[in-house]
Amino acid sequence: MSLRNRVALVTGASRGIGKEIALALARAGARVAVAYRTDRMGAQKVVSAIQACGAAGAAMPTDVTDEAQVRDLIASVVREFGRLDILVNNVGEFEWKSVYDSTFEEWHALVASNLFSVFHTSKHALPAMRGQRWGRIVNLGSVGAERAFGQAKISAYSAAKSGVVAFSRSLALEEARYGITVNVVNPAVMDDRELTREEALRLSDARFPVGRPATPEDVADAVLFFASEEASFVTGQVLNVSGGWML
Repeated sequence: MSLRNRVALVTGASRGIGKEIALALARAGARVAVAYRTDRMGAQKVVSAIQACGAAGAAMPTDVTDEAQVRDLIASVVREFGRLDILVNNVGEFEWKSVYDSTFEEWHALVASNLFSVFHTSKHALPAMRGQRWGRIVNLGSVGAERAFGQAKISAYSAAKSGVVAFSRSLALEEARYGITVNVVNPAVMDDRELTREEALRLSDARFPVGRPATPEDVADAVLFFASEEASFVTGQVLNVSGGWML
């Protein structure tokens, strides 16, 4: 799946899933803007890795919950690379906290990180994509989000991720005529940290029929498909990268 001559923007790309998505796009030939909020060193390391793949990259500091900063971010990407073809919304904070114990400010901040950010980036990316009549928007949800799956102590996160799915499907209908597709990748629990053998077995036995947790690379592969020319007839879809969890 070649992305030669394409330009991608990945939010929250200084580490974890965002980093692997940025690298997968670069290996496919895309030039990649690495958006980050505070981890400048991590973002620069990702850019160096992108360049080692033979692609161009740039680190761009942005708080994607701030619309003015997002407007400047999109303008910077277009100024740096001449266009914007692929937007991957990876940012999304997470916290375990009950409704009873949450303040409005905490709840609002989680929804802003996971949902409002997707609105800001999508809205300001659309003019560039419409102008070239080609675009790919890939939003990261969470496994079960398409069913409005509930779980105790993550009400803000669950509500926001289900909102991402509904938003993405609506946007897919609005933008299809302009050659822009909008899809969602729902990751399961990530194995992106050091696990003891006992922890890995417990996670695999309890949740994943395939016998292991997901990795950032699993998610990046799914994003790469949605970003490709091969997915030109696929829009408004939700792909659970979950190893069979919650079937």
